[in-house]
Amino acid sequence: MADLTPKFEYDGLNLPYSSEAEQAVLGAIIFEPDCFGRVAEILTSPDYFHISLHRLIYSTMLSMFSHGRSIDFVTLYEELRREKEFDPTEGKVYLVRLCDNCPSTSNVEIYARMVRDKYDVRQLIVSARRMIDDATSNEHSSEVLIDSAEQMIYDIRRGKSVQGLQRIDEVVLETFDRLDALNRNDPDLVPISTGIGDLDRVITGLNRSDLILLAARPGMGKTSFALNIAKSVAGPQEKTVAFFSLEMSSEQLASRLLSTEALVEGTKLRTGKLSDEEWQRIIGAGDVLSKMNLYLDATPGITVPAMKAKLRRLRKLDLVVIDYLQLMTTGRRSDNRVQEISEITRNLKILAKELNVPIICLSQLSRASEQRADHLPQLSDLRDSGSIEQDADIVLFLYRENYYDKEGGGEANPTGDRNSAECLVAKNRHGEARSVKLHWQGEFMRFTSVEAHRD
Repeated sequence: MADLTPKFEYDGLNLPYSSEAEQAVLGAIIFEPDCFGRVAEILTSPDYFHISLHRLIYSTMLSMFSHGRSIDFVTLYEELRREKEFDPTEGKVYLVRLCDNCPSTSNVEIYARMVRDKYDVRQLIVSARRMIDDATSNEHSSEVLIDSAEQMIYDIRRGKSVQGLQRIDEVVLETFDRLDALNRNDPDLVPISTGIGDLDRVITGLNRSDLILLAARPGMGKTSFALNIAKSVAGPQEKTVAFFSLEMSSEQLASRLLSTEALVEGTKLRTGKLSDEEWQRIIGAGDVLSKMNLYLDATPGITVPAMKAKLRRLRKLDLVVIDYLQLMTTGRRSDNRVQEISEITRNLKILAKELNVPIICLSQLSRASEQRADHLPQLSDLRDSGSIEQDADIVLFLYRENYYDKEGGGEANPTGDRNSAECLVAKNRHGEARSVKLHWQGEFMRFTSVEAHRD
């Protein structure tokens, strides 16, 4: 039979566990099988148990439960007899002892949480030791080590969030409360405006906990569009915005914002050749921008845990913008880029829900759209992973017809409307998917709605 003495040493470190709590959980399930449903919400894996025999018993219970088989002393014992690690004679006696050692089945959830808490502490100890091993191996840079450490802690914290099922009447009441708050224009619930009315009407604004993907081919104006939204949210709406740029420096971002706000050509800001009147406009724009709660971060190759650590320092947060997805990393070495991108998008969606803020993440598109006659982007053009489309609540594509030469020469079409642009809503969990017309001013790196331009 499996050894009941656990291997509780990790290179000289004693790993904490509670044999009594583990026995109480298993004994309660055997004594009263209906307890298993309550326990399974807390202990989703046999790994939460430290003693190897307890892991084997709980694993067998999970298998029986998933196959719709009833769990009691007899059925469990017959199932365990098929396992090589289980001794039928000693094991039968031990199952009886488990039932005898259960103080109360009504407290089974308390026992399960004790088992889970001990597991979390063990994970923390093991992760800390791994951090020490990695740091003393001299194989990684400090940046990689810090990102990897943050990811380990992030994984432990994420595993602690468990929520039970809710009756429909509870959810309906919560929905009524939310609708009432929306009717009263509660600022904590009203969707944030993008600053483009036509787009707001299609996607109902920027909703909290949404992951919004903004994708386009290089040169279409993704960063400009994202900065326009960030400036609108932080400016007229007086909300707090965090903008992470993995491609451009903070100074370059500020220069673009000044160009958009002051309506001074971006090329002049790069050369510094400004007239007196343009200088006055730039100074005025700087004064306006300096009053905004807009935070910039230009850390290259940032990870989701590192991003989360920075965002938690902000007292109040309303919007996060990331430019762009393909430059992010997981903090761990991986040869599978598709799997790495999948992990990043999944963690970004989890982050949006944890912080309860919308996250706009920019993304590159593959060259597939270049091969089509109309060049219109499609969901299948998203680079590196299909999980990008799956994890995102809203997918937006930027498209400018003049960017392409209709004659096939590969250069901008001189006869087309240089200021015409579209925001294609390719996926929308809150409504329809359709195109929104935009007006593009390339010299100021600014997108506006067609209505606003006409006005």
